[in-house]
Amino acid sequence: MPSTNRPLLPQAASRPFARRLHRVLVPLAAALIAFTTPALAENRVLLSYEATPSHGFDLPKIASASYQDRAAFAQEILEAIVPKISEAVGVAPSALETEVTPGGYMLKTNASLQSESEIDDASADRLAAALGYVFRQDSVLVSRFDDPKGKTFYVTVSFPKDTLDAKTAQSFFEKADATKKGLGGGYTAFADDQIFLNVTDEAGKPYSGLDDKAFLEGLTQTAATFAPNKPEISQSGQVNARFVGNDWEKSAKGEDYVKALGGADAPVVKALDAIEGDYARHVEEAAKRYGWK
Repeated sequence: MPSTNRPLLPQAASRPFARRLHRVLVPLAAALIAFTTPALAENRVLLSYEATPSHGFDLPKIASASYQDRAAFAQEILEAIVPKISEAVGVAPSALETEVTPGGYMLKTNASLQSESEIDDASADRLAAALGYVFRQDSVLVSRFDDPKGKTFYVTVSFPKDTLDAKTAQSFFEKADATKKGLGGGYTAFADDQIFLNVTDEAGKPYSGLDDKAFLEGLTQTAATFAPNKPEISQSGQVNARFVGNDWEKSAKGEDYVKALGGADAPVVKALDAIEGDYARHVEEAAKRYGWK
């Protein structure tokens, strides 16, 4: 799962966002009871992605970049570039609520951006494609937690108040994968909750290689033996989640994203190309500042 960057926001700043997420991350029975609550009626979707590029830049030392540096860069990009991308695809920047949180992908924790909005699926996928295209990401994860037809299993691991930071999240991530191979695919963190999604491919096969029962069992075992924090499995259930991505080895110019955005001649793609120029300047300046060259 894609990750995120930025100077970590104070926990208090992230709690309103986490509380909204919590109201929809509930067991199915509770969801049915609360179906008419504002949180579920708001039709909110969550986009998870990184601000540091995965392709297209010569940054040989970025793999060893510190979490703090990635987080600072993510915050910079959140303020300077994300609103431009949102506006280019027709989503008002004011309609997005975004924060930088720890995010894990393939056993590595980075700073990630989490953007929440009340938009439909078509708009969410276009925004995801635009973000992935400009930021040169392998994929952007799109999750809708209020979809009763969701087929992706999730598990929330809750830590004691103010104890989940990037270092602790990475330690749990590693221990989970050591407990049961397949749990090191990805996670998203909000406040003191670490959320794992057992995302599937188009054929319905989990990328983790684990069925939902084994996925839950592995995280339950990890939580039971993780010291000294003693986290607990607080929730599990179904969400609607999918990746919007590009195969950069086959599509070096982001053609998969471009196709999703209407083709190379589409006005939105031309607008994004101009934005990417601004983004590239931020990357080059950050590379000098943080020694990524």
